[in-house]
Amino acid sequence: QVLLAESGGGSVQAGGSLRLSCEASGYIYSTICMGWLRQAPGKEREGVAAIETDGRIRYADSVKGQFTISKDNTKNILYLQMDDLKPEDTAMYYCAAGPRDSWFPSDFRYWGQGTQVTVSS
Repeated sequence: QVLLAESGGGSVQAGGSLRLSCEASGYIYSTICMGWLRQAPGKEREGVAAIETDGRIRYADSVKGQFTISKDNTKNILYLQMDDLKPEDTAMYYCAAGPRDSWFPSDFRYWGQGTQVTVSS
């Protein structure tokens, strides 16, 4: 079992920044890929960024150059630095963990409770 707990969401104006954190606990060695996904009202949940234990990183095209995913392996914390935020980035953001090359929601096995990000224009 892997437990994930997100923090760092909030409300910002367009152009602002936020850093999301996800603390992992439990049998974390069973997970190879950790990622951030988001779900906006009325839309399907979508992958935002993912990082593998070998360091490979993947971003959704919509956030390339804007978001940065990173991981502190000593503290078992996953981060998502979000810069130049736009109203269309408004969503519930979820931390998730799963096997290698996880990307789509169905790929991930473990989920956090989510943290809300609201960007106003």
